[in-house]
Amino acid sequence: MKIDKESLKKIAHLARLEIKPEEEEGLLKSMDSVLTWMEQLNEVDTEGVEPLTHILSEVNNWREDVGVNTMSREEALANAPAKNTSYIMVPKVIE
Repeated sequence: MKIDKESLKKIAHLARLEIKPEEEEGLLKSMDSVLTWMEQLNEVDTEGVEPLTHILSEVNNWREDVGVNTMSREEALANAPAKNTSYIMVPKVIE
């Protein structure tokens, strides 16, 4: 699979990346080599190989999920780049 400049721009837009024109060729080559490697992996015979769900057989040590206020609202709002009197304001992400 080949990545063209239009696909690169679409991927960059989805990833919220700004790509300079002089970086495009290098990124195209890098992405092409990754996709070539992935195509090589598709050629590997995996017949009879069980799917791996976990690398380690360790078990999590669960703790009770208890909410604890470690800072006041004023302390949290003090470092917010955009805020009103009660809330941290963030950019809209859903159109």
